[in-house]
Amino acid sequence: MSLVLRFLNRFRKSFALSLVLVLTSTWVGCENLRYYNQAINGQYQILTSKRSIDNVIADKTTPGKLRDKLEFVTNVRSFAEHDLNLPAHGQYSQYADVHRRFVVWNVYAADEFSLEPKWWKFPIVGKASYRGYFSEQEARAYSEKLKKQGYDVYVSGIEAYSTVGWFRDPVLNTFINNTEVDLAETLFHELAHQTAFAKGDTDFNEAFATAVAEEGLRRWMSSPSSTNSYAEYQADLKRKEQFLRLVMDARTQLEQLYEQPVAGKVQLASLSSVSTTKTLEDKRQRKQQIIANLRAEHRKLRDTEWAGNPEYDNWFNKPINNAKLNTVATYYELVPAFNRLLGKCDGDLPRFYNEVRRIAKLPKEERRAVLGVVEQPLRAVVAKD
Repeated sequence: MSLVLRFLNRFRKSFALSLVLVLTSTWVGCENLRYYNQAINGQYQILTSKRSIDNVIADKTTPGKLRDKLEFVTNVRSFAEHDLNLPAHGQYSQYADVHRRFVVWNVYAADEFSLEPKWWKFPIVGKASYRGYFSEQEARAYSEKLKKQGYDVYVSGIEAYSTVGWFRDPVLNTFINNTEVDLAETLFHELAHQTAFAKGDTDFNEAFATAVAEEGLRRWMSSPSSTNSYAEYQADLKRKEQFLRLVMDARTQLEQLYEQPVAGKVQLASLSSVSTTKTLEDKRQRKQQIIANLRAEHRKLRDTEWAGNPEYDNWFNKPINNAKLNTVATYYELVPAFNRLLGKCDGDLPRFYNEVRRIAKLPKEERRAVLGVVEQPLRAVVAKD
């Protein structure tokens, strides 16, 4: 699996899902008890399924492919701890098989004419722009309720998540069979969640972990520990950046559309600037046109510069809406700001982590100001490349 698929799987991978949420289930109303109960049962399954990686490797019944992957994980953990200064001690030293393709399924939502994500409030960790389920059936049932309320909804299978240090997270069967590059990226990302965490700020947390993972990959790819082709990695990275540009440009067009006022037919007839005023149906049609153009731009890019590379086809062939587009922004919109901060720290990772932890304690508005975030930061950086 290439870097491109790794990027798409980033939507399927994490934000820090702390068990504190489930342990505080008695703090919430009865309508949420079922939700927290499934979370308790899901985490309990993982905790009781864990086995020491050393024991799994030593077990003669362990398939050779799994043994090789776990040995590779051990090497990556060592690199993360000693070369990236990530808190790998005790983490990912166990293996658990949950006997399903994904460990959890996240539900994302947004209003029909807004790119502001729906937020859910949880005890201790604050707000999150998703709601996670250990059961795909329950996730999709909840998503149907949101659709009936008029929301754009996106359900995504998640390969890995972090308990941000509350437990020793294991390697899971849901991502162990990915490529070596994908495994390394997953471990770097999840360990970064345990390094710094801003309560109630999904975008900050995910972008920080993404920035750490990307920097970790760059250093790992140039180390003796890596046998992967750096040229192939660079080509995949370029395709990812082009994909991001397409999505962020579409988001900009949608934002401009959603900001236009809505008027009824009677109002429209009496207005001089009819072209700047939309009915709801006008907006729906224009929204679908922008999404259709996004798909067309991808096909053009795939068939020309990418020489037919199909790795983004699955993302584009499935429904696209505000909620799905938001997942791209969540993981990548603030990444350039963290890269700039790392540069100001002269690439010194411990110094960088300390600075991020300091910023994480600030109010959200101050965090953005300190990071120097400006409108469309990702597009500016990608265009420069």
